[in-house]
Amino acid sequence: MASMGTGEYRYEIVEHFCKLPEGMSFGRVTGVGVDSRERVHVCQQLVDPPVLVFDREGRYLSSWGSGRIGEPHTIYVSPDDIFYLADRGDHVVATLTLDGDTLVEMGNRNQPSDTGAEEDEAEVLRAGGPFNRPTHLVPSPSGDLYVSDGYRNCRVHRFSAEGKLIRSWGEPGGPEPGQIFSPHCLWVDGQGLVYVCDRKNDRIQVFSAEGDFVNQWTDVPGATDISMVDDETVYVCERQGDSGNWISVRDKTGRVQARWDAPRCHQICVDAHGDIFMVVGSGISKAVRQR
Repeated sequence: MASMGTGEYRYEIVEHFCKLPEGMSFGRVTGVGVDSRERVHVCQQLVDPPVLVFDREGRYLSSWGSGRIGEPHTIYVSPDDIFYLADRGDHVVATLTLDGDTLVEMGNRNQPSDTGAEEDEAEVLRAGGPFNRPTHLVPSPSGDLYVSDGYRNCRVHRFSAEGKLIRSWGEPGGPEPGQIFSPHCLWVDGQGLVYVCDRKNDRIQVFSAEGDFVNQWTDVPGATDISMVDDETVYVCERQGDSGNWISVRDKTGRVQARWDAPRCHQICVDAHGDIFMVVGSGISKAVRQR
């Protein structure tokens, strides 16, 4: 069994953790989340069904979403078992039940906003409204919802819990504060601070709940995903290009506590045991923390 990590953060990797029944195969896996019952939720592109559910041992349980989700990009499952989905292909984001019933949907389905960008992670000519290839949706302590947008936009959008747009911020480019190039994921901490993976600018920018610039972590090459545990420990998925890929563990100031070589990940999720679920290629790997 392969291993990874360093110091107090050491893991044994279980590759291809989620197993499909005979006759089924994964498409392009893009997102992962774990619910309060330790079931593992996975989203995939190119094949139906787009959402798959597995038990804590990686055994297949169920699926949903066929015909209703265009191109899922990432997911988040909250402690109260709400499913947060960014549908990159249909230019919408939504909150749903764990059975796939829509609670709130935001955006104009199949109508991308006008940003002048014609390819993913290409130059954005002008900041646009919601959405053009959105990348991630998360809740905040206030109940408001935040969206990183996205592959063909440069913005963060704040919505009420009912789906009403409150404010958008972000301008094309970099490296000035507030300029964003490919906001790939985001997280909101217990104090309402918004952490944005500004991937093509190799940094994480930190904003207030209202969108005012607070700070930035400039040592995060290819910042791809961020996940916070107990509102203190921050896990970051970093892409190094030809030089490799890392997962780093940081404190709330961005200071690195541990960093190690890892598989090329699109999204990570840390469960209640401290184990890490990683979207790797066309499947899920589980990194089991060694105590």
